[in-house]
Amino acid sequence: MIIVNVKEGESLDRALKRFKKKFEKTGVLRELRSRQAYEKKSVTRRTQVKKAIYKQGLNQETV
Repeated sequence: MIIVNVKEGESLDRALKRFKKKFEKTGVLRELRSRQAYEKKSVTRRTQVKKAIYKQGLNQETV
């Protein structure tokens, strides 16, 4: 359960923004989307490797 304490004089928009940030950090939505359709472990591993290769390529370009 996510708890966000609203300080006195704080706008509701700011409190909502803090709630959204905390909610995003928990990864609930990401997990929900991944569970909607089953993906084989080999496919999951392959996508992770592709992402790692892509990120590594980006890091080498900037250096």
